[in-house]
Amino acid sequence: MGSPEKSQSKGFFAAMSSGLSMFSNAMHRSVNGLLGYEGVEVINPEGGKEDAEEEAQRGRWKQEERDSYWKMMHKYIGSDVTSMVTLPVIIFEPMTMLQKMAELMEYCHLLDQADECEDPYMRLVYAASWAISVYYAYQRTWKPFNPILGETYEMVNHEGITFIAEQVSHHPPMSAGHAENDHFTYDVTSKLKTKFLGNSLDVYPVGRTHVTLKKDGVVLDLVPPPTKVNNLIFGRTWVDSPGEMIMTNLTTGDKVVLYFQPCGWFGAGRYEVDGYVYNAAEEPKILMTGKWNESMSYQPCDLEGEPLPGTEMKEVWHVADVPENDKYQYTYFAHKINSFDTAPKKLLASDSRLRPDRYALEKGDMSKAGAEKSSLEERQRAERRTREANGHQFTPRWFDLTEEVTSTPWGDLEIYQFNGKYSEHRAAVESSGSIDETNVESTEFNPWQYGNLSAE
Repeated sequence: MGSPEKSQSKGFFAAMSSGLSMFSNAMHRSVNGLLGYEGVEVINPEGGKEDAEEEAQRGRWKQEERDSYWKMMHKYIGSDVTSMVTLPVIIFEPMTMLQKMAELMEYCHLLDQADECEDPYMRLVYAASWAISVYYAYQRTWKPFNPILGETYEMVNHEGITFIAEQVSHHPPMSAGHAENDHFTYDVTSKLKTKFLGNSLDVYPVGRTHVTLKKDGVVLDLVPPPTKVNNLIFGRTWVDSPGEMIMTNLTTGDKVVLYFQPCGWFGAGRYEVDGYVYNAAEEPKILMTGKWNESMSYQPCDLEGEPLPGTEMKEVWHVADVPENDKYQYTYFAHKINSFDTAPKKLLASDSRLRPDRYALEKGDMSKAGAEKSSLEERQRAERRTREANGHQFTPRWFDLTEEVTSTPWGDLEIYQFNGKYSEHRAAVESSGSIDETNVESTEFNPWQYGNLSAE
């Protein structure tokens, strides 16, 4: 079966369902159709024996291990497996979900540019490109560790931002994050919903992301597309995120709607992103096009979505250089996230970098990583039993549960908000003048509410 023919005037916008019906003709035109069709990667969406053997040679896991795991996972088909399944450490990467949340900050200079920009539509071009930039990192097929309840991740020394994330709920698994610099604040409540389909996994981002640009005080709301992990057990695992990404300026009503093309046979359409920036009257102002693993570009357009005469396509974002043959397909920024170079003074003992299972996996000790992971999970269960016996409720340190419940395309979401206590804590540390010089890497991981509780 070959790749679909791509017309000069029509492309994949026909699949877009943005609700902006008055411009349906423009939405059915593929921007990439004007630019040509290049860089197609040959992929077998169904996988195969050769793919599995190649992945085993790369050190992922052996085919007999996949067969055994398939027998165990078969009963979960159709279920949300977010926190109900214990997974083997061999499929993990040495990073937690809290750290993965911080990866969105790699190209945060785009938000600085959005804040400085006077043009309201270009502001959305910069901000949307920032939101797309993380997908290059999200194509990694290794699974990050689920955070322990109360676990945190701190990051400084990057573009002037301070970043803090905390695991605020275990059932259901939920995280909250806050980042801030001179130009913007970033607030997210993250909750994933999954559906296990046998050899694939659908991941729905039941979360809310708000970015506030400080200069004009505008608030941007982001709704990302769902993600599908293909060939989860058999074949070469790969990730796709087909669907719409919508970023709305809640202050003005302007929005950008970008469509992530699904991967077709032989890689047709993979990575491609096309869409428009609209004003509050739903009139297209700027077209955007690119590939989420390479770059994004923009060009002013008319009411039909056609490029304005005398204008040209300009690149707004390009993926940074990456290490060659990296075991976990990490970017340089991912390695930076895992290092203590981005850790602040007096790192919280609950920080993800200090997890013994994550650290052992980073050092290549698979056996120790598995044992430490099991120990942490049992400790978490023991603390939950103690908390329930005492009639206590877990209370996050740095975020507060609000009374707000917001609707998302994949379900309702309880909202956590940054309470400002972390800023006070960090300011107190910086002004204390007496920084402990103890090797932070030797600090014992401690996210626990009951400090002396041992695993039962």
